[in-house]
Amino acid sequence: MFKGQPKGLFALALANTGERFGYYTMIAVFALFLRANFGLEAGTAGLIYSSFLMLVYFFPLIGGILADKFGFGKMVTTGILVMFAGYLLLSIPLGGGTVALVAMMAALLLIGFGTGLFKGNLQVMVGDLYNEPQYAAKRDSGFSLFYMAINIGALFAPTAAIKIRDWAMSIGFDGNDAYHFSFAVACVSLIVSIAIYYAFRSWFKHVEGGHAKGEKAQVVDTLTPEQTKKRMVALFLVFAVVIFFWMSFHQNGLTLTYFADEFTERSASGIASMPFNVMNLVAIIAIVYALFSIFDKETSQKGKWIGVGVVALACAFLVWMYTRISGDVEISAPIFQHFNPFYVVALTPVSMAIFGALAKKGKEPSAPRKIAYGMLVAAIAFVLLAFASIGLNTPDYQATVRDTAAETLVSPYWLISIYLILTFGELLLSPMGISFVSRVAPPKYKGMMMGMWFVASALGNFLVQVGGHLWGPLPLWIVWTVFLAVCIISAIFMFAMMKKLEAATE
Repeated sequence: MFKGQPKGLFALALANTGERFGYYTMIAVFALFLRANFGLEAGTAGLIYSSFLMLVYFFPLIGGILADKFGFGKMVTTGILVMFAGYLLLSIPLGGGTVALVAMMAALLLIGFGTGLFKGNLQVMVGDLYNEPQYAAKRDSGFSLFYMAINIGALFAPTAAIKIRDWAMSIGFDGNDAYHFSFAVACVSLIVSIAIYYAFRSWFKHVEGGHAKGEKAQVVDTLTPEQTKKRMVALFLVFAVVIFFWMSFHQNGLTLTYFADEFTERSASGIASMPFNVMNLVAIIAIVYALFSIFDKETSQKGKWIGVGVVALACAFLVWMYTRISGDVEISAPIFQHFNPFYVVALTPVSMAIFGALAKKGKEPSAPRKIAYGMLVAAIAFVLLAFASIGLNTPDYQATVRDTAAETLVSPYWLISIYLILTFGELLLSPMGISFVSRVAPPKYKGMMMGMWFVASALGNFLVQVGGHLWGPLPLWIVWTVFLAVCIISAIFMFAMMKKLEAATE
């Protein structure tokens, strides 16, 4: 899995892991913070939340255009500095008045713009590592590993957000001010991120781009105008579908968090409580990777025995953790957000093994076909969610009867299962989509096209607010059916356009 990859991949992936840890620590509690600190309705909080996500994914277009002119490396460094300023401002507790609201908006703007300079350009650099012939065949697997690294940071973020908030409350801060300590974590993570970037810069400096003052950037582009047009059309078709995937998928930070907070049992006991401790999930990840090492034909005998030892230790750790459980364990709504990155990290070697086996037989689906399958898988998740919601109160009624016998709650394993299915869809769509853009984008528009991928994501994230506006008087199964329909229609569109999409990669 890791063999044959350019070493620059690991440096860039780790730098991104640090930045993503800070971002997801903030995002894990942001929607709840908006309602608690400013007393906002679900729809209004959803509008601010989705608008911020839109900024995060729109600004990479500007960042890509700037990088095509000034170089990817310069934009990545500048982006980290701008993000740091935004997170620092957001971490200051200013209360719930107008000044606090204005300061928060300014912080969100800085974070969005800084992310735009950083995120897309770092991924272009990753893609350019694979322009060398010896690495070309490893592009898709490389982006899967890069995506996995992003989610390592996201895996620990919800636990960090909750623990830091609880610690702040234990030393005397009220619930609203305590949220700001969770936001401050991002400042620390960005320091780690930029330290990694410069410590290993020699591994990837050749893909930073840029040129000396007074010179013009040299871009090698051997495509004909017809080939360029064909590729651009294919890219924009994919962008159109990506909008609706992210509109549905990123309900995890909005309506799925509301569902976790208002309609999911708030405690668990015994073995049922173990998935809510991130260290148990880390042990399971260790078992998965060790098993792959044991059964990999290329692993040395010594490596196989190390794998056996890791499995034994991880299993012993899980047994020990089980013996330490006493009574009910409280379940906080943001903790559910660690399941998606857990599944990404745990399932990445599984998906790579499956597609690797198919590739050897000449049967691996194309990237556009994987994206279409991803939309169908996401639709299955919303079918399950709609089924789980049949018979539950409406959100408006639930709010009036909370903590009474009239309250309707479901097992947390519904959401755990739904996150599993959504993650399958994400693994088919997101890393494959990024790989597709890096492969198909005409060289002279590479930064801009990676930026357009994020613009499509921005539009999808702006539409996340639809869930917030539906959250209220409607039965929950109707809310989820809206996203089910969106996913199915998008998949049908992808399959209808498949010939054009696959022709662009030839």
